[in-house]
Amino acid sequence: MANAGVQLLGFILALIGCFGVIAATIMVQWKASAYVGDNIITAQAMYEGLWQTCASQSTGQVQCKVYDSLLQLPGNVQGTRGLMVSSIVLCFISILVAVMGMKCTTVMSDSPELKDKVALSGGIIFILAGES
Repeated sequence: MANAGVQLLGFILALIGCFGVIAATIMVQWKASAYVGDNIITAQAMYEGLWQTCASQSTGQVQCKVYDSLLQLPGNVQGTRGLMVSSIVLCFISILVAVMGMKCTTVMSDSPELKDKVALSGGIIFILAGES
């Protein structure tokens, strides 16, 4: 399989991607709309995320409200929530599997073929986490 440097680079890039998925799940800017009106002072920007909705006024004041009920949300938001959470869970599982299979660790050092297969399966789980 690949040498330790390539495995470490791939792991670091996958870890950065996992942090990106977590940040995208938490962010509120999934849907944005604005109302400017006749006066710039009364301008408002509305942001809707997976977990809450926020209103930002031109004065700098931001008010956020967590969704009251899961049943009131549209189906696309509920589906997106599920897929993003499953992607985060798969990322954590793949981190554990990939670390065990990397050449720079001493876990399973007595059987290199099995270690290569574990590293490959960790990479496949990373790909599945990105697909969901």
